[in-house]
Amino acid sequence: MKYMSGKELRRRYLDFFVKNGHLELPSASLIPKDDPSLLMIGAGMAPFKAYFTGKMTPPCTRITTSQRCVRTGDIENVGRTARHHTYFEMLGNFSFGDYFKYDAIKWAWEFLTGELELPKDKLWATIYPDDEEAYKIWTTETDINPEHIVKLEDNFWEIGSGPCGPDSEIFIDLGEERGCGSPTCGVGCDCDRYLEIWNLVFTQFDRTEDGKYNPLVHKNIDTGCGLERLASVLQNKPSNFETDLMFPIIEYASKVANKEYGKDKETDISLKVIADHARSISFMVMDGILPSNEGRGYVLRRLLRRAVRHARMLGIEDKFLAGAVDVVAEIYSGVYDELTNRKDYIKKVISLEEDRFATTLTQGMDLLNAEVEKLKAENKTVLDGEVGFKLYDTYGFPWELTDEILHENHMTLDKEAFDKAMDEQRTRARNARGENKRMDIPDLRDSNIGELKVDETARQAKIVCIWKNAKTTNSLEDGDEAGLILDVTPFYAEGGGQEGDIGSLKTDMGNAQVIDTKKLPDGSVYNIVHVTEGSLHVGDTVEITVDMENKLASARNHTATHLLQAALKRVVGDHINQAGSAVNAHHLRFDFSSFEPISAEQLQQVEEMVNAEILTGKDVEISHMNQEDAKKAGAMALFGEKYGDIVRVVTVPGFSMELCGGSHVKNIGQIGMFKIIGESGVAAGVRRIEAITGKAAIDYMNAKAKLLQTAITTLKTNESNLCDKIANLLQENKEMKTEIAKVQAERAKADSNKLLMALKEYNGVNVIVGKIQAANMDELRNNADLLCNKFDKAGVVVLGAILNDKVNFVVKVNKDGVARGLHAGKIVKEVAMVTGGNGGGRPDMAQAGGKQPEKLNDAFAKGHEVIQSQIK
Repeated sequence: MKYMSGKELRRRYLDFFVKNGHLELPSASLIPKDDPSLLMIGAGMAPFKAYFTGKMTPPCTRITTSQRCVRTGDIENVGRTARHHTYFEMLGNFSFGDYFKYDAIKWAWEFLTGELELPKDKLWATIYPDDEEAYKIWTTETDINPEHIVKLEDNFWEIGSGPCGPDSEIFIDLGEERGCGSPTCGVGCDCDRYLEIWNLVFTQFDRTEDGKYNPLVHKNIDTGCGLERLASVLQNKPSNFETDLMFPIIEYASKVANKEYGKDKETDISLKVIADHARSISFMVMDGILPSNEGRGYVLRRLLRRAVRHARMLGIEDKFLAGAVDVVAEIYSGVYDELTNRKDYIKKVISLEEDRFATTLTQGMDLLNAEVEKLKAENKTVLDGEVGFKLYDTYGFPWELTDEILHENHMTLDKEAFDKAMDEQRTRARNARGENKRMDIPDLRDSNIGELKVDETARQAKIVCIWKNAKTTNSLEDGDEAGLILDVTPFYAEGGGQEGDIGSLKTDMGNAQVIDTKKLPDGSVYNIVHVTEGSLHVGDTVEITVDMENKLASARNHTATHLLQAALKRVVGDHINQAGSAVNAHHLRFDFSSFEPISAEQLQQVEEMVNAEILTGKDVEISHMNQEDAKKAGAMALFGEKYGDIVRVVTVPGFSMELCGGSHVKNIGQIGMFKIIGESGVAAGVRRIEAITGKAAIDYMNAKAKLLQTAITTLKTNESNLCDKIANLLQENKEMKTEIAKVQAERAKADSNKLLMALKEYNGVNVIVGKIQAANMDELRNNADLLCNKFDKAGVVVLGAILNDKVNFVVKVNKDGVARGLHAGKIVKEVAMVTGGNGGGRPDMAQAGGKQPEKLNDAFAKGHEVIQSQIK
């Protein structure tokens, strides 16, 4: 076992699996894509859920990644144990119906004992007791000590119904000095002696709701190998915090706090918390998450404020977290360049949040400390939830932070009372999420507003209420943005997935733009306005202008959404049900239930069916009827909507019938054209179609036609022959590449023959070192093999080639050469370093890369030097 940096370990892992046929993909964002079931990515397999379930087809059946993850479930343990983190990287290799247990186990063992040279006698494996297949592979295909294979009932991975299967975990024995001293200490013990470094999950069953395990047709492999854990082993560190992936942050915080790490337990805990949270915070902001009181933003705020609190415990009064971003960026330079590129932005976000919390932290801590002392004096252990809410609302303390501080004093927070105090605020926050134009609304129950009416034909009304910054007011001035209510309104208020109307208001004393229209909790319509000139007053009579072009565009998309759902049910099946929608003047988005992607042929059928219906020019019928009668007549209800006894029914005769309160065209011919521009998965069992209508669809098709014409002109052909022309060009290109590859192979062979003629001999060992003109790494490796096979005694081949302006090396040592002390991995590492690169491998074969091709000859000279020094 040799020292290896976190950077090199990550690269070695990915290269190993690429070499074994895997496609390397970059880490996905911490923000889950099209998966509302996840708050953040917390596992290596999370970005591939759709591949595992068969909802989507992977780009390759073998994939390898180093996935950035954030989990906060065990946040209270961070800094107190050697292994708990909120941020970590999970190395993974995945198979989607490709290889299974044999290769997964074999490659894991080969990587750990071959690439990393971990001592085999220190490695243990656990398996599920009934998994005889895994046991046989471990005992016959690896040279693990059979006594180091432990059968545990816990080695079965499942979460409710769905794909599941046994797993096999690999542990390393770190020695008795890391153990608990118990005579029963062994694999699975909670102490630090046996460290889990790899988990192989064999997804082979589909568990039904009634508990039956049916074999999957396509078996999958999901593996997880913690980068920080493995780095701690290779760097011989007692915890992940001392590795080069984290310790530079501890050093930074120690310097700022003027504290020495390793001298005091509580100091070390705070330094570790800061190091861990600094990584989470940096990457979360890098991925676009901002501090807030909801969802991912709340997690970020909690982590940031927790880190600030631990900094105060160390005596750090000034802002410092932004400076930690520089250290984090340096640790991950060359790996996550976006972190370096966005460093200034990340520091600004963190600095502003530090400022916000710093102004209230001291006062909040004074209040909390006083309350703790009061509880101690009264011999009580539960803090009033109202006090906890005040700490949150006034001083910015996440409730978990308050609870953590209480826990340190053997106390708890009255969470039920806290939740009760939070209810109203949480409701406002949920309403605000995704509705950034919603105004803070004051209590209007005592306002003398009077009866309000909705009238689509109204063009004049009176202002009956105005509010700004959650307080009612009698007037607005130029530049103000606020909410107001008209006694009669023609504006459609946001609802049923459709955005609210926009327009303008004009009075004798001022003008305002209506930038959105929404509903109060009681259903009353209000406008969000921006005063552009003069002033507005309660009691003013206003001239109303609704932006009819915007309204008609929204109406086109809304009616088209109804046609889309009806067409989907006809083409795909009656199981299609709406799961959500969004309609505005620019496009429509329709989410619906489906257990598989919609095929290209089905999408084309749906699009053609909708356009054919549009061409019929039917009038859209609007009626009102009893809800039960409407449903009996076949009307579909919209997702998430609440209906009264009398409902509004929108009907396209013979095609569609839905309960809906939204805006629609009078005649479906007004839609003009319907064009689907995207279909994707957004969650398990939920698909999404995005489409455009009217002028947007015409513009889209015109752009496609222009692109087509450009291709025709560029290729000097006509539309009917374009596909054949492209096919011919591709075939010609393929043939030319084949010819070029032949020429390059012959040239490389000629170079190899020249090198063979220039063979050197050192102390009875044949040595070939030189450059060939290879087309790719396979060719470079093949020529190294050919030359090495020509030796009749100990020998070594060091070949270099320039590929894509970079240097690539391959070193091959035959069996007799290894016996004479030659080690390919060590040779190639020294050689590559001359050209600004790195690499390594087995004693008999290794490869590496470099960035400075101009130093190739110097690298070869180094090769001769290293070879001579190794020969025994």
